[in-house]
Amino acid sequence: MPTSTGPETEAPLPPKAAPVPRADPERRQLAVRLARFGGPEGFELVEQPLPAVQPHEVRVRVLAASVQFTDIILRQGKYPDLKEKPPLVLGYDVVGEIDEVGSEVLGLAVGDRVADLTMTGSYARYRTLRADRVVRVPVGVDAAEADALVLSWVTAYQLLHREARVVQGQKVLICGAAGAVGQALCALGKLAGLKMWGVGRAEHAGLIRSLGATPIDLETENVRDSVPEGFDVVFDGIGEQGFARSWASLKQDGTLCAFGFTSAVRRGTGLMTMGWWLLRLHLWNWSTNDKVARFFSIMALRKQQPDWYRADLQKLFGLLAAKAIRPRIEERIALEGVADAHRKLEAGGLTGKIVICPWESVPNRSPKAS
Repeated sequence: MPTSTGPETEAPLPPKAAPVPRADPERRQLAVRLARFGGPEGFELVEQPLPAVQPHEVRVRVLAASVQFTDIILRQGKYPDLKEKPPLVLGYDVVGEIDEVGSEVLGLAVGDRVADLTMTGSYARYRTLRADRVVRVPVGVDAAEADALVLSWVTAYQLLHREARVVQGQKVLICGAAGAVGQALCALGKLAGLKMWGVGRAEHAGLIRSLGATPIDLETENVRDSVPEGFDVVFDGIGEQGFARSWASLKQDGTLCAFGFTSAVRRGTGLMTMGWWLLRLHLWNWSTNDKVARFFSIMALRKQQPDWYRADLQKLFGLLAAKAIRPRIEERIALEGVADAHRKLEAGGLTGKIVICPWESVPNRSPKAS
């Protein structure tokens, strides 16, 4: 891809004058920009200026950034907390290597590897981050695996230990157990000593069982038949029937932790309907004293308790470094592969993360991104 040129003079050049110099290629970078809300065809690979570092920021060379279902909701313009409008760069999480440190930053240096939960801006080769928000990545861990923890695994950890406050031996149902958060819930639930059942497709039964949960076929089995007395906790990021099925699966004093609407987004359900489902969660709480329904937002909790996010991600990085957990990576892609990654994710059936690795040699890499 050609680099952008600097401003040219309108007067004609003398016959033997040197050509107008092109912009310094080291001050430019590649990014995947969303030109408009809608489908994956709205993505375009563009050159942008290298972001300038503010006094309290660091700039990182992006090593890994996940493509996840939350990005699809952002791409469609259905994410309630998104204030930006296209054109914009998506990317909800990032692991990067610091290449410049702001003048007011202490305790971080060029070459340090850090991670952050970003919502936007990470489908790029470089980006800036607030220094007080980043979490150090342990030396020696794989950047893609570390990045897989930043959103999905912290979500699972906080659902278990901050929201539901699970106790060893509790009976737990995980809806969408083969998905990114579902797998993390299973793996971390096993470490917490929970008795787990995981709802998923029949072809994912082996995976769910390997993660320590008893598989329940989404299409053919009745969830309540597995535990007739009801579950202590149900984790549901799918939202079938507006969480009604999960609510009915709880025991008398059980807790529903809802955290997403995957099925609704895939079906094209409108924001008004999903808003009604959230309201209904509150109505269920008002109508009964024996069960609890909550909707979890990792961004909302991080805003309220920023120290919790850093501590929880550090805990997970420690487990990764000790090889106590191992997130599944479905595919490592170049920036050019973002649109196709969104299509694959929307189609469903993946059992691992798709991770953008802008600087790695990956299959089907276009020379334009070199």
